[in-house]
Amino acid sequence: MDLSELERDNTGRCRLNSPVPAVCLKEPCVLGVDEAGRGPVLGPMVYAICYCPLSRLADLEALKVADSKTLSESERDRLFAKMEEDGDFVGWALDVLSPNLISTSMLGRVKYNLNSLSHDTATGLVQYALDQGVKVAQVFVDTVGLPETYQERLQQRFPDIEVTVKAKADALYPVVSAASICAKVARDQAVRNWQFVEKLQDLDTDYGSGYPNDPKTKAWLRKHVDPVFGFPQFVRFSWRTAQSILEKEAEDVTWEDSQTGDQEGLRKIKSYFSKSPRTHPCPHLSHRYFQERGLESATTL
Repeated sequence: MDLSELERDNTGRCRLNSPVPAVCLKEPCVLGVDEAGRGPVLGPMVYAICYCPLSRLADLEALKVADSKTLSESERDRLFAKMEEDGDFVGWALDVLSPNLISTSMLGRVKYNLNSLSHDTATGLVQYALDQGVKVAQVFVDTVGLPETYQERLQQRFPDIEVTVKAKADALYPVVSAASICAKVARDQAVRNWQFVEKLQDLDTDYGSGYPNDPKTKAWLRKHVDPVFGFPQFVRFSWRTAQSILEKEAEDVTWEDSQTGDQEGLRKIKSYFSKSPRTHPCPHLSHRYFQERGLESATTL
């Protein structure tokens, strides 16, 4: 798998794909969707689709694909290589979402939570397959959030396709298992070959599993936090584990638009909706958030 585009710029997102098999342009196809790396505090999240003609689904099953979490790294690599060899009827595509993109999305002024990011990425990959001419007839998706709500959303978006969203779909449907293998192989390679843009001294690449509850991962985070600049972009700084370490290890920051001087204490929210503008508690210290949107205090409730 060629991740050179990600290695050149791992601050955003990148999409990779196999050639579309000719048979998938002619025959109705089944398509599976799954991800790898949703939970870790380190590294990217990868969403993948895998598809093949309904007439060749038995051939895909014969590869003995399975939920990637139940396979060793060598088994996943072997199965992905086999799918590549069978490129005359198996196709795939994936989106690699960098830790930087995930964190800035989740911590932006307009919140974009991980579920929404996941749903939109999966939807985009299904649409990508359709745009490439793949005759998608059925879609199977490993759920994020409530499967009923997710399925209804996808069914509305793709009314001509039969959509099934299930928990643990990667263990139930071979085409989703295949997608999970593609996603996991890509994430493992991305983590293993991560190009750090920061000049870190004594860089330790033994990250552990990358999950927040892994002691080795926590130790790595503590070792590589900078008191001023925080974490390298390999870290999802929106994760609570990372934020807790920042709170303990990093320097305090005073922003330009922060209020200065002693504050009088917290006020009840109703005090900001006084009958007279003259009684507004802080008329001259309106936060930039309100100024940018042209918001003013209400004079009456």
